[in-house]
Amino acid sequence: MRRTALFAVSSLALALAACSGRQEEGSTAPAAPKEVELIPRDALFGNPERAVVQISPDGKYLSWVAPVDGVMNVWVAPANDPSAARAVTDDKARGIRNYFWSYRPDTLLYLRDTGGDEDFHLYAVDLATDQARDLTPFAKTTAQVVGVSPTQPDSILVGMNDRDAKWHDLYRVDLASGNRTLVEKNTQQIASYFADGDYNLRFAARSRPDGGLDILRRAGKGWEQADDVPFEDVLTTNVLGLTHDGSTLYLADSRNRNTAAVYAVDSASGERTLLAEDARADIGGGLADPRTGELQAVSVDYLRNEWKPVGDALAADLKVLEGIGPGEVGVNARTLDDSTWIVTYSAAESPVVYYRYDRTPGAEGRLTRLFSARPALDGKPLVPQWPLELKSRDGLTLPSYLTLPAQADPDGDGKADTPVPLVLLVHGGPWARDGYGYSSWNQWLANRGYAVLLVNYRGSTGFGKEFTNAGDGEWAGKMHDDLVDAVNWAVEQRITTPDKVAIMGGSYGGYATLVGLTFTPDTFACGVDIVGPSNLATLLSTVPPYWASFFEQLARRMGDPRTEEGRAWLAERSPLTRADQITRPLLIGQGANDPRVKQAESDQIVEAMQAKNIPVTYVLFPDEGHGFARPENNKAFNAIAENFLARCLGGRAQPIGEDLAGSSATVPVGAEGVEGLAEALQNHTPNVRK
Repeated sequence: MRRTALFAVSSLALALAACSGRQEEGSTAPAAPKEVELIPRDALFGNPERAVVQISPDGKYLSWVAPVDGVMNVWVAPANDPSAARAVTDDKARGIRNYFWSYRPDTLLYLRDTGGDEDFHLYAVDLATDQARDLTPFAKTTAQVVGVSPTQPDSILVGMNDRDAKWHDLYRVDLASGNRTLVEKNTQQIASYFADGDYNLRFAARSRPDGGLDILRRAGKGWEQADDVPFEDVLTTNVLGLTHDGSTLYLADSRNRNTAAVYAVDSASGERTLLAEDARADIGGGLADPRTGELQAVSVDYLRNEWKPVGDALAADLKVLEGIGPGEVGVNARTLDDSTWIVTYSAAESPVVYYRYDRTPGAEGRLTRLFSARPALDGKPLVPQWPLELKSRDGLTLPSYLTLPAQADPDGDGKADTPVPLVLLVHGGPWARDGYGYSSWNQWLANRGYAVLLVNYRGSTGFGKEFTNAGDGEWAGKMHDDLVDAVNWAVEQRITTPDKVAIMGGSYGGYATLVGLTFTPDTFACGVDIVGPSNLATLLSTVPPYWASFFEQLARRMGDPRTEEGRAWLAERSPLTRADQITRPLLIGQGANDPRVKQAESDQIVEAMQAKNIPVTYVLFPDEGHGFARPENNKAFNAIAENFLARCLGGRAQPIGEDLAGSSATVPVGAEGVEGLAEALQNHTPNVRK
């Protein structure tokens, strides 16, 4: 998604005038930011000092990802001596962020793609030699890890789509040699496989042409239908896992109810036992006994995440973890004997801190603080986040979150004492959700003087199937109305004024930004679109081939490109169709290798705007995909966005300065639309790393 050409100065001046706009009669001007320490962008968006802390199943090692010459790599240390850590990978490009331990001694695994193309390869690292082996060395192949078992420590189950790009065949891969043995050739369009601890296939899931889902049970060497999930329940009903002996299937299920509850299903008889439910929200993640796979606790996240024990095994432990503080806790890893956990704690105003939790006899309940992910933020003026329940115009409850800059809420009660500019930050998906917690983006924007509003609009997941399904067919319709209703609420509450609201987001949030500037062109002062689609027809025609099992969901929840009616809907709801309606400044960020929202999505709307002499600033990263993974690129884009928003909304801005250094950022169009960008580009040579 990229561009060419410079904006006409006269057009740019008109757009900026529209952005700064005239104050509506009777409104109160947003307050100029008072002097709060300006938190450096590097502290917010640079590499964390340590992240993804884990412990090996045998308890021998601690591990984490941390920079090596500025690139995130995996480090390993003796569990009793973190100071003796050493890097065991040597990535020099995008870095490693997704790794986990196998049960083979001294062997860990990690996933890595190239330039953001999402063709993730699976690698094994032998700590004895520090040698890494690509276990999926095939072009255009995306590995799917299906099984890692303590009873089969020398191998894992991996899905690979090198034979058929749409469907993953299942292989057993030897960790020492890398040799693979075919377990099942996927000729039946299986979307997911579920195996027991001995790697016997027990269940599978297969999408249907009607958008529903069949849960299949193994029958000899074939499959038989075990359960039927209708279309309206597919996004809220899914298999969570199996016990290691295969006797119990855990299922999150919204059928015959609204919110998804968790059931234990007897694999042989099909008998179901309700384990946990909540009328407010779907049951989310879970904790399972590492020795047996038995479910021991589940989480439910309405406005805040809560842990619910399943039985008594972890009830006391969860109480201890709750005592860390008023934020939220999670469990990153557990040793196989369950004697040691790695625990995370964070809050909106506290980046994640990692703890070691000891359950050994004589030390039960002992917590040892290990690391802070971002110690550079210690003592910085971070602010709280306030959960809200807003109402849409047709009566839906919209779980939302408000972050206020310090000068707007000096008494810290979550209510604005004076209006300030506001950024409506829209989550992607759309089948995802916003939640409570630390966010570099929220803290960054609030520190610059903006209120930040996150809204779970209809179509978001986590709040029951009725809320999710209410978004069907409502792209640029009621989903957008929900966002506008939230903005109107913020104006009514004097959090902001109607002329000082920006819209910003990535993926679907980028689409929502484009919708905001095209369907409701007078509502927002400006927009920041990150990897957002502009043309829904081309979006659906270019989805990755391995999304085949999800395509019917897309077609039914959006518009079906195979029908005349569907094609008309896709055109009607595409911002590209209304590009000539844009009157406010727009910043677009795109990764050239994005497999989900192709570069052409941004190119199309930039070209349409240029044809109408409408100004736009377009930032293209040649080594990024669906979002910006390299910290240098993330920091560079946010430096540009910060100065873009400052010109539009009047907040504070740290100059771009040297923050393009090390990034691959190019600006084919509109550098003059952002303060300091043209000057920063004069001395910038894009650094491309894949």
